[in-house]
Amino acid sequence: MKDWLVRIRRDLHAIPEPGDEEYKTQEYLCKTLEQLGIPFRKMRTAVVGLVEGAAPGAVVALRADMDALPVQEPDDRPYRSRHDGYMHACGHDAHMTVALGAARYFSAHRDDFAGTIKLLFQPAEETTGGAAPMIADGCLENPRVDYVLGLHVMPDVQAGMIELKHGALNGASDFLGIKIKGKGAHAAYPSTGIDAIMIAAKVVDALQSVVSRNVSPLEEAVITVGTINGGQRNNIIADEVYMTGTIRTTSPDVRSRIAQRVNSIVENISAALGGSGEAEIRPGYTALINHKAVVDLVEKEAKALFGDKNLLWREKPSLGVEDFAFFLQERPGAFYHLGCGNGEKGIRAPLHSKLFDIDERCLPVGVALQISAALGLLKEGC
Repeated sequence: MKDWLVRIRRDLHAIPEPGDEEYKTQEYLCKTLEQLGIPFRKMRTAVVGLVEGAAPGAVVALRADMDALPVQEPDDRPYRSRHDGYMHACGHDAHMTVALGAARYFSAHRDDFAGTIKLLFQPAEETTGGAAPMIADGCLENPRVDYVLGLHVMPDVQAGMIELKHGALNGASDFLGIKIKGKGAHAAYPSTGIDAIMIAAKVVDALQSVVSRNVSPLEEAVITVGTINGGQRNNIIADEVYMTGTIRTTSPDVRSRIAQRVNSIVENISAALGGSGEAEIRPGYTALINHKAVVDLVEKEAKALFGDKNLLWREKPSLGVEDFAFFLQERPGAFYHLGCGNGEKGIRAPLHSKLFDIDERCLPVGVALQISAALGLLKEGC
């Protein structure tokens, strides 16, 4: 399948589109599924395909995200983006290709397995999050999905290798907005006002103590203030400051505890300094928590296919987010990393970089493991 996979990947790489605008990508996926004889339905810009085996059985979903990033790709690649200002700089073209490769196999071997393979081509992973809307629209029903599998190419892992992790693999993200109110005054007479900028500075400083003093060093958490805006002129005491940031965690308990501490700090420090403060913490992506039994099955299949030497175990989770997490909240499953790097070929640029690329030898590796893991779940379950 390798030559076919490379062609598919390069075709998709050339037509990157932003989240919820994946119209050409959707058209390409539908056309390919038609050629493979696989029925499908569209859900907004998403595509859901179905391959039914010879007899009833479990339903295993394979998910692939579709959207690209607002990154300008260099023009020195023959398969470079034809959509100016956009690039598949996170490998979603490879994810779709792997899913199509698995689809091709299962379509050609319908008589050899019992159960159903469901293909979930998901939009907007990089932006608004396409997983939750797909779930709300019923992508896990009719037929009801029993297990979900997903993967992500990883340039810091050598092509041909697989990286697994039990438990938390990616963090949860919460939006943080903080409004500080003071009282405006002439800068020459600060005692007549309440300086919102000074209060904001104390709040930012105190927020840095939350992780170091309220979270165990054995847990993962980050609080980042990314923007701060306030004041009108250099000689006026600011009456209001608005800040935004992000909170990243992997544990629901730590997520809740941090929210309580942030609210307390913002309200109490502001009040102590004569002003008022209010924090808005808005949930974003949830933490991606793998299911142990499914990870163990993927491990067994990976060892059988590639041997122990090509299997890695990740020690710590990433606090980057991944909305496959919402599928794992609904069904047992596993998400793993597919090595796509090759230092000898200079393929080592990080995800989201304009220099990002993959060693395309990883594509048949991903297809083989998705097929093998899906078959294992169809035959054995977990």
